[in-house]
Amino acid sequence: MPRPLLLFSHNWTDLPLEDLAGKASEWGYVGFELACSGDHLEIQRAISEPDYCSAKLELLARYDLQIPIISNHRVGQVVCDVIDGRHQTLVPDYVWGDGKPEGVRQRAIEEMLATCQVAQKLGASVIGCFTGSGIWSYMMGYPGASPEIVAAGLKDFARLWSPILDAAGECGVKFAFEIHPAQIAYDYHSAEMALDAVHGREEFGFTFDPSHFHWQGIDPIEVIRRYGDRIYHVHIKDAVLNLNGRNGILNSGFPPGDPRRGWHFRAPGRGGIDWEGVIRALNAVGYTGALAVEFHDRDMDREYGAEEAAKFVRRLDFEPSRPPKPKAFR
Repeated sequence: MPRPLLLFSHNWTDLPLEDLAGKASEWGYVGFELACSGDHLEIQRAISEPDYCSAKLELLARYDLQIPIISNHRVGQVVCDVIDGRHQTLVPDYVWGDGKPEGVRQRAIEEMLATCQVAQKLGASVIGCFTGSGIWSYMMGYPGASPEIVAAGLKDFARLWSPILDAAGECGVKFAFEIHPAQIAYDYHSAEMALDAVHGREEFGFTFDPSHFHWQGIDPIEVIRRYGDRIYHVHIKDAVLNLNGRNGILNSGFPPGDPRRGWHFRAPGRGGIDWEGVIRALNAVGYTGALAVEFHDRDMDREYGAEEAAKFVRRLDFEPSRPPKPKAFR
């Protein structure tokens, strides 16, 4: 069987979920990585209203859609970050409260604990998430981080996320933390450091998104080979480099789509990712989970792009070979 093809609803939360469900079903998706934003999924309502989760499942069932994965990237970001005014737009008002950083952090942790319960109620087995990072500014800045600072940041990450991972274990779900710049795990080696920090807990794994490795100069296939047993989820998103001698990979603070950036996200198949190699590597490590299209392409109509992406992934995805067992000699 091909892997389940999902649409990550994060960039579609301006649309009511029912409107998006009708479109996604027509485009060929079988479900969502459902974002905790807009009316797509509201954690506190899901916890407090007895019929909320069943109503969501019934709505999506009308369109033959499932929710194997939910996403709470925004609130997860706040758990480890150095919190400032940028984070107010990421979290619900009740998490932000008075904006005092440690209060915001504690409420974000409580929201992530509740997210584990909601995943269980919806029958989702994986939660996609960011971790945030208290030491990210040291990674890209001056003066650089000493080994002691890095170790302290990793220790703080493990301290803050351990209770959430405990709750995930109790609820029978896993976290798929996205290896992504500005997170505690942002490249090949930092992912290993994050795994070590939580002592390889089974609840802790990764969302693999090759677009974030491509622009950093990291081979996504090497990431699959190393972390295959910890890849709990996969995003399908492409990227293209625009390094013309003037543009750099740090992008000079320019927004997505600006031609002065050194890289851009693209619709799947329209960038520089070796998707054939990615699928073959996922087959080699035995990944059978979902493939979720995360549509980011500032130059393409998103509905056209989402439908095209579904067709692209359907053509791309294939099962590994299963050679017949050799017959015994007699």
